[in-house]
Amino acid sequence: MIDLYTAATPNGHKVSIALEELGLPYSLKVLDFSQDEQKTSAFLAINPNGRIPAIVDRDADDFAVFESGACLIYLAEKTGQLMPNDAKGRSRVLQWLMFQIGGIGPMMGQANVFYRYFPEKIQPVIDRYQGETRRLFGVLDGQLKDNEYLAGDYSIADIANWAWVRTHRWSGVELDGLPYLKRWRDQLRARPAVQRGIEQPAAKVDLARDGDAAAQRFALEARRMVEMGQPRSTATATSTTTTTEGP
Repeated sequence: MIDLYTAATPNGHKVSIALEELGLPYSLKVLDFSQDEQKTSAFLAINPNGRIPAIVDRDADDFAVFESGACLIYLAEKTGQLMPNDAKGRSRVLQWLMFQIGGIGPMMGQANVFYRYFPEKIQPVIDRYQGETRRLFGVLDGQLKDNEYLAGDYSIADIANWAWVRTHRWSGVELDGLPYLKRWRDQLRARPAVQRGIEQPAAKVDLARDGDAAAQRFALEARRMVEMGQPRSTATATSTTTTTEGP
């Protein structure tokens, strides 16, 4: 049994999607950011950085793993699935996984902050992060032009990148002119395990959409958190304002 400590963020959904794809039994432990549950001593014993996601493998002497990429690698190696065993194949998957961790996640996270939440609209900063996000999307599109998936067969690299790319509208970046990325996005979204994974937990705001009243309320609450340096007043756990792992 795997205990998954998580929230409804792209990084959290990476791991829940992987668990669903792998068919591993797991228990969902959703942390309430408004109550700073990710800062409790109990959770800090699992992840000293106080971020989600993290897992505890109860079948391996309660072994704890934190950082979303590390969780994905651990689960893939534990099961022998979603990552090749040969050195070159494994390296290809890890390269595209690190591409998400070092590029897609940080750039989209900062685009979210300055486009959605920051009280002052600093257009050069917004342009910087949206532009770099779009450039990275172009890299993905180029890779997917001649490849069904990012690194050979479907893998944790696809899961990690998709969990962020699906929220592109929240970052203010469209996929126009990126046909291969769109094809891949829709192909993964149709997978039953992916559909189940993004519901574990379900977000109270659909960050793949834009413009409805719930999204506007969410953005306002997040802006207040940015302005005041305080958790949101409502007990939601759907923020994507961070650059790598959850709040």
